[in-house]
Amino acid sequence: MNKSDKEEMEKEEKATVATDDEPEINYRGWKVMPFIIGNETFEKLGAIGTLANLLIYLTTVFNLKSITATTMINVFNGTTNFGTLVGAFLCDTYFGRYKTLGFATAASFLGLQAIQLTAAIPELHPHRCAAKESGECEGPTAGQLAFLLMGLGLMIVGAGGVRPCNLAFGVDQFNPKTEAGKRGIDSFFNWYFFTFTFAQMVSLTLIVYIQSNVSWAIGLGIPATLMFIACVVYFVGSKIYVKVKATGSPMTSVAQVIVVAIKKRKLKPVEQPWLSLFKYIPPKSINSKLPYTDQFRFLDKAAIVTPQDEIKGDGSPADPWRLCSLQQVEEVKCLFRVLPIWASQIMYCVTLVQLHTYAVFQAVQSDRRLGNSNFKIPAASYVVFMMLSLTIFIPVYDRAIVPFLRKIRGKEGGITILQRIGIGMFVSIFTMLVSGMVEQHRRSIALTKPTLGVVPRKGAISSMSASILIPQFILGGLTEAFASIGLIEFYYKQFPENMKSIGGSLFYCGLAGSNYFSSLLIFIIHGTTNRTATGNWLEEDLNKGRLDYYYYIIAGLGILNLGYFLLCASWYKYKGNSDNTPELELHVNGEKQQSDKP
Repeated sequence: MNKSDKEEMEKEEKATVATDDEPEINYRGWKVMPFIIGNETFEKLGAIGTLANLLIYLTTVFNLKSITATTMINVFNGTTNFGTLVGAFLCDTYFGRYKTLGFATAASFLGLQAIQLTAAIPELHPHRCAAKESGECEGPTAGQLAFLLMGLGLMIVGAGGVRPCNLAFGVDQFNPKTEAGKRGIDSFFNWYFFTFTFAQMVSLTLIVYIQSNVSWAIGLGIPATLMFIACVVYFVGSKIYVKVKATGSPMTSVAQVIVVAIKKRKLKPVEQPWLSLFKYIPPKSINSKLPYTDQFRFLDKAAIVTPQDEIKGDGSPADPWRLCSLQQVEEVKCLFRVLPIWASQIMYCVTLVQLHTYAVFQAVQSDRRLGNSNFKIPAASYVVFMMLSLTIFIPVYDRAIVPFLRKIRGKEGGITILQRIGIGMFVSIFTMLVSGMVEQHRRSIALTKPTLGVVPRKGAISSMSASILIPQFILGGLTEAFASIGLIEFYYKQFPENMKSIGGSLFYCGLAGSNYFSSLLIFIIHGTTNRTATGNWLEEDLNKGRLDYYYYIIAGLGILNLGYFLLCASWYKYKGNSDNTPELELHVNGEKQQSDKP
C-alpha cells in the first residue's frame, strides 16, 4: 500500500458515524489490522499446521488405508465448511462477530490440543506399523478413534465460527461510506489472502518437516501453541474493535418473502412495479437501498398491496407474513441471483481438493530428494508451491495489474468480479490437464525404469523428480488468486449488509460441496473401474492405477462447468444495478423519500 493512500485512509477512517439512538462508531481502519491480521495469521498457522499433514498422519500413525484416509479428510473438510453456515447464522442472529470469533478460536485451540495428545500419549494411537510393502496393520481402537474424532469435532466447531466471521469482522473496521474505507476494503480482501497463504507456506514447510522428520508430538504441539497465541492477540485488541451487534435472523425476512409470494401467487403482476409495489425500509436498517430489478418477478407478488393488507402509521406492514416491502423482495433476489454462481464453485473447487489429496500421494511415490543429497522434502510440503505462486501473484495483481486495467477499462477493480472468477476457472482446467500429463509421465517412468525403493503399503518410488509436480501446484495457486479470492469478494459484496457472515460462509459451503462431490466421484470411479480390464484407477499403489484418467475426467467436468458459469455470468445483474428502474420512492420513519436512480 502506498504511503499517501495509507495516510488518506487513516484520516478518513477517523470519521465517526452516529445516530440519535446509537453510540458513535470510531472506525480505526488499518490501525487495528495488526490485531486482526495477527490473530488470523496465528490461527491459520495453528489450523493449517495440523490439517496440512493430517492425511499423512492418518495413514502413518493411525494406520488407515489411503482411500479411507482421503475419504475421511474429504468428509471432515466438507462438514467443517458446511458448519460455517451454522456459525454464520448464530453470529448474525444472536452473538455478533466479536463474541463468535472469540469462542470459536478457543474451541479450535482445544481441538488442536486434543489431536496433539493422540500423538504424544502412546495409548491414544495404535502401534506403529512395520515397514513393509503390503499386509494389514493394526488399526485404531474405538476409544482411540473416538478421541481423535473429538479433537476434529472441536476443530469443526472452531472453524464454523472463525471462517465466516473473521473476514467480515476485518471489513467492519473500515468506514464503508468513505472513499478511503472502500479502497481499504478492496485491498483488505487481497492482503487477507496474502497473510493466509503466508501462514500456509510456513505450515507446509517448517511445521510439516518437524512432523515428518522430528516428532509428531512436537510437530502437532506447535500448532496448538500458535492457536493459543491467536487467542491472546485477538483479545488484546478487544477495546479498539468496531463490534457490530447481531440484528436478528436475516433469514426470517427471506422466509417472509417466499411465504407471502406463495400466498399471493394467483395475483396478476402489476404494471410499473417500481412504482406500484409496497415500499418501506425500517429506520434502523443497515442494508443499502436497492432499486427494482426484473429478475425473479414471481417474488414481486409478495409486495403487492391488497385490500386485506393493513399498514401502520409509520408505514410498516401490520403483518409481515402477509405483506413484504420491495426492499425485502430485492434482498431475496440478491440471494437467489448468487446461488447459480455458487453452484459453479462446487465443481471448480474439486480441482483444489485433488491438489491437497492425490497430488500429495503423487509426491510420495516420486523422487523427493533435494539435489544430490539424501534430504527428502516432505510430500505434503509440495503444496507450498501453490501457496508461493498465490503469495507472489497477489501483490503483483493488487499493485500493478489492477491499476493498469483500471486506467484502460475505467473499472474500479480493473475487471469485473465475475470476469476474475471466470479466468480462475479457465486456469483450473489446465491445472487438471497438466496434473494428468505429469502423472502419466511419473507412472511410465516407474514401470519402465529402475525405481528408488518402496513406500510401505503403497508401491515403488518412481525415479521422476517430484519437482516436475511443481507446475501443477503453481497453476493451482493462480486459479485461487483469480477464482477463490474473486468468489469471496463476490459473495461479500453481493449479499445484503445484514447477511455478510452468511455470504462469507457460502464460499466454505461451496468447498464443502466440493469435498463431498470429490468423495462421491472417488466412490464411483473406484467401484466402476475395479471391474474393468484396466483395473482400479485409484489403487493404493498409484503405479498400478490410472490417476491420470481421473484427472482428465475432472478436467472434462471443468469444461462443462465453465460453460455453465459463463451462461450464469451473462445473465447476472450486480447488486444495486438496474437499467430499467426510475426513481424509487421509500417510506422511512413514516415519511416518503426518493432514492437516486442508480
